[in-house]
This record gives sequence, C-alpha cells and structure tokens, in this order.
Amino acid sequence: MDIYNLALEENNIEIINEISANIRSLFIKVKQIEIRCFLSNENDTCDSYLEFHAGAGGTESQDWADMLRRMYMKWANKKNYKIEIISEHKGEEAGIKSSIIKISGDYINGMLKYESGIHRLVRISPFDSGARRHTSFASVWVYPVISESIDVEILDKDLRIDTYRSSGAGGQHVNTTDSAVRITHLPTKIVVQCQNERSQHKNKDTCMNMLKARLYDYEIKKKEKEIENLENSKSDIGWGHQIRSYVLHPYKMVKDNRTNFESTSPEKVLDGEIDNFLESSLYKLNA
Repeated sequence: MDIYNLALEENNIEIINEISANIRSLFIKVKQIEIRCFLSNENDTCDSYLEFHAGAGGTESQDWADMLRRMYMKWANKKNYKIEIISEHKGEEAGIKSSIIKISGDYINGMLKYESGIHRLVRISPFDSGARRHTSFASVWVYPVISESIDVEILDKDLRIDTYRSSGAGGQHVNTTDSAVRITHLPTKIVVQCQNERSQHKNKDTCMNMLKARLYDYEIKKKEKEIENLENSKSDIGWGHQIRSYVLHPYKMVKDNRTNFESTSPEKVLDGEIDNFLESSLYKLNA
C-alpha cells in the first residue's frame, strides 16, 4: 500500500492502474477459491443436464423457455464450456415446448444445482397485437451426468477368502490340495468361487475377475437407481415452486425468491450474466 500511496501522491497513473488490476485479479482468485469451498458434494464436479419445459400459455411460455435455455447457453459460452443440445421439441410458432442440453466443464453441476425450479417472466408480449402485459412460466431441471466409467476399487479388508478342496462328481476330491477358492465381498455380500484349475493362484485370479464383473454390475444397478430417484424427485418441483422472477415491464427487475438477490438489469441477466445469482444461491442455500 505504500507504493500505491506514493503513486497517488505522484499521480503516477500507470502504477495506479497496474496495482488496481493486480488487486482485482487477486480478488477474483480469492472468490473462486471461496466458491470451491461450497462445492464439496460428490456430484458437484459432474457435468450437467439442463431440462426445460414451457408452462401453460402456448407461444408465450414456449418463447420464454427458449429464452431461458439461451441464457444458460450464453453463460456457458462466456466460460468456454462445452454445450450439446440433446433434444429439442419446438413450439408451433416460436420457442420450444421442451429441450435438454448438456453442459460440460469444471464444477458445472455444483454451480447450477440450485437453478432447478420455476422461472417466471413478466413482459409486454411480442405476440400480442394489443401489446398487453403477459406472465409466462417455464421450468428448469438440473441434474448431474452420472459417469459411465466406474472405477471398481476392491480393498483387501473388504474380502474374506476361503480355500477348500475341489470336488468332482459324487463329492470325490479332484486333488488333495485346497486349490478351490471362495471370495466374499463383505460390504455387498457378493460371493464368487472357482475350482476349475488345479492351481489355487489361478482360481483366485479367476475369482477376482468374477468379483470385479459382479461389482461393476452392482454399480450399474446402483447408478440406475440413482437416476430413477432423480426422475421421481422431478415431481417435487411443482408449478408453484417459483425460484426467480424476471420482470421487463412495468419496471425492470430480476429477483431470486429464495435468496432475495436482485438485479435491475434483466437484459444482462438474460444475456448470460448470472454468476451473481449462482453465487448467492451457493452462499445462502448451501448452508
């Protein structure tokens, strides 16, 4: 600060600007670290699917759903995130009835996880020849992209390994050594066994491969259950669950109904400048 004060006394604009730029850069980095502290849940690092549905009201709501989708896509573009349109059901005159997009990048799901809900728009309708004010609704649903690459980790402490003598037809022992192997995975109670080989080592290797396959199948079924639970929880987001209002007329205001964060620049918000709303949600709703 001594250098800064000296620069102010000498009116050295170049040094003042350089120090100010460094302070701004430091502030941004500190804020990024602070935000990451709120993104510690398992799915926060995942990419996200965003699902949009127009509410009742035909073209008005369909256009609003398209505006919302464009807002999130512009936000993602500004950050150089990857965007894919997974599905799209266009409206008869304008907008979309429904659409699903996928946004890929660092901590996408963590940043967007509180955007699920009903978004309300108040404006003078561009589709009304009488230029009347209309209220439109559209829903946004955010859920994580569940990774297909499952790393099957098998810990020694989770295994019980039993050896026994292989038996042939009629209970006759194939050999006199304990070459057969049975492995129990204690957390899941999955049991595999092999007695095909005379070598206990080979039978154990076969058992471990079988166990990995069983655990992989177990994880797949668990993932399907997680997706099913996510689908079921959609019904909890009713049309009455309004999370944010965007008013373009008779005044200009975007207000989050949960955090009370406001902006008087709806045009900028709809152009993708939603970071302040996302951060406010993380700070207040993540507590």
